[in-house]
Amino acid sequence: MNQKLFVGNLSYSSSEDELRELFSQAGTVSSAQIINDKFSGRSKGFGFIEMSTPEEAQKAVEMFNGHDLGGRKLTVNEAQPLQPRPPKREFQR
Repeated sequence: MNQKLFVGNLSYSSSEDELRELFSQAGTVSSAQIINDKFSGRSKGFGFIEMSTPEEAQKAVEMFNGHDLGGRKLTVNEAQPLQPRPPKREFQR
C-alpha cells in the first residue's frame, strides 16, 4: 500500500493540525495537507495524509474510513495519481 492517503468529506473548518493529530493515532504522520481553492482560499473539503510506513497507512485507513470528524464521515483511502484530463474548452460567444 502507498503511504499517501486521500481524506475526503472534510468539514470546511478542518485544519491540517487537526488532521495530523487525528492520524497520529495510527502512527507517524509525515505530512498533512488540506487542498484549498486557489481563488477563494477556502478548503475544497479534501486533503492528503502521508504516513511513514505502508503498515501505518493501512492502519489509518482501517481506523478512520467512516470516522466522524466535525459532524461528517471521512472517506479515507489510498491516494491515486492524478489522471490526465483533456484540455478545457474556452468559452466562445
